[in-house]
Amino acid sequence: MKNILCFGDSNTYGYNPADGSRFPENVRWTGLLQEKAKGDGYRIIEEGLVGRTTVFEDSVRMGRKGSNFLLPLLETHYPVDAVVLMLGTNDCKTVYNASSHVIGKGMEVLLKQVKNYDASLPVLLLSPIYLGEGVWEKEYDPEFNRVSVEVSRELKTEYGRLAKLYGYEFLAASDVAEPSSADREHMDAKGHRALADAVWEKLQVL
Repeated sequence: MKNILCFGDSNTYGYNPADGSRFPENVRWTGLLQEKAKGDGYRIIEEGLVGRTTVFEDSVRMGRKGSNFLLPLLETHYPVDAVVLMLGTNDCKTVYNASSHVIGKGMEVLLKQVKNYDASLPVLLLSPIYLGEGVWEKEYDPEFNRVSVEVSRELKTEYGRLAKLYGYEFLAASDVAEPSSADREHMDAKGHRALADAVWEKLQVL
């Protein structure tokens, strides 16, 4: 049995942009990935959390700082055979005022944690989908602004550089999926299917 830890935010959790519920297992990308992988002896470990960041502490929602949890989860789910990381969208919130370079530094903290835990552990690093235009409008998510959208678009380049630096596999989720028109922030069912397909392809080379 190969254990694959998928560590991310609401788009890994499976947040439904239409009504704020959670997509069922047969819709969210991690669940679809499990369906694809079960015949090959994989177990997909879903560790997505709404609001999770790389290294930033959310002052109104506790437990969102990803760097506080990645190592404990690697130990909790031991043995882990590969890690899939997709964070960065929440780091684009105006409260953190972070550039793509700073967010990349946050992701690098997580990559170093994995490397120090087990230098041979394969990692698939995903840059997140882009935030949609107008996501900052009051009927959507005013925690973001116009700059947030631009920063989210820069993460593909930043994370691609990090993956190359650390010798990890890379996938830009924005190449295969986009935010739903319902909230301009989260993937719809179509996006989850596309991402599951793309991640499965990448897992074949880990």
